[in-house]
Amino acid sequence: MDTIKPIADRVIHNVEQVIIGKRQAIELVLVALLCKGHVLLEDVPGTGKTVLAKSIARSVGCKFKRIQFTPDLLPADVTGISIYNQQTCAFEFRPGPVMAQIVLADEINRATPKTQSALLEAMEEHQITVDGTTYALPAPFIVLATQNPIEYEGTYPLPEAQLDRFLLRIHLGYPDKFDEIAILKRQRQAHPLDALDTVVDVDDLLQLQEVIKAVHVDDLIEEYIVALATATRHHEDVYLGASTRGTLALYRTAQAWAALRGRDYVIPDDIKTLASPVLGHRLIINPAARVRNMLADDVIGDILGAVPVPGARAGRRYDREAASVGQR
Repeated sequence: MDTIKPIADRVIHNVEQVIIGKRQAIELVLVALLCKGHVLLEDVPGTGKTVLAKSIARSVGCKFKRIQFTPDLLPADVTGISIYNQQTCAFEFRPGPVMAQIVLADEINRATPKTQSALLEAMEEHQITVDGTTYALPAPFIVLATQNPIEYEGTYPLPEAQLDRFLLRIHLGYPDKFDEIAILKRQRQAHPLDALDTVVDVDDLLQLQEVIKAVHVDDLIEEYIVALATATRHHEDVYLGASTRGTLALYRTAQAWAALRGRDYVIPDDIKTLASPVLGHRLIINPAARVRNMLADDVIGDILGAVPVPGARAGRRYDREAASVGQR
């Protein structure tokens, strides 16, 4: 874990030259990159979603492609198409923009469900199938999708099956007064993104993706993760709770979050920090609860307050030993 924190700090510091005052959001995107997961950036226009994606891609030296999702976008515009070559008398595959390492799906909810589904295989299996032929995607591969949660006219809401494939949902929000002044000063002459350097090689990033798997997760922490996921399935305001994929996502992101802080073990606070961005978009709130303006984050807050945090193992061992002495 000694190697992850310095490298992560370099990437975060580099991105903060462009994205000011949003350190936690940058860390969460980096967590997704380490966990080989995808991110849904949900916020109003102009808060830096696209710039964040470009900054991350440039900092880690990954091939970047941007797809502007519109109602007339076709699945072939995403995955690619086979074109007949008259000289060779054979079909040749022309790869689409999804054949990149970091793909920005801008305003993903503006495309039709048929086009949105073109990303499902790529996001889950890191491959695409065109005309019966399967093509592997480059590594690392991560989709950074953006959507506007305010304007719904002319949009197609993402189905639950696709939402579940996003490892994290992140809200950037508006910067505070002093951060916004700093943004004005830094963009007085030129955009800082133009001068951003690569600080991590792709090979180093691939190695870090394997290193985080060694972060220790205690049995009590595993029970805590499962207890939180189970509680979402039985909450009175929830129609559909978190899936098993959500449980695995919380487990893996906790390992990466601990590694970013220089630890080789996960603590309950890591789970609490990640519960909302990992599980929030996987919950379907009951219509009656939505009338009361109940949000997924509110439900997760209730669950975090209700599910007991695992205690020290030493205490449990002491209790068992005391009980055995009493029985004698």
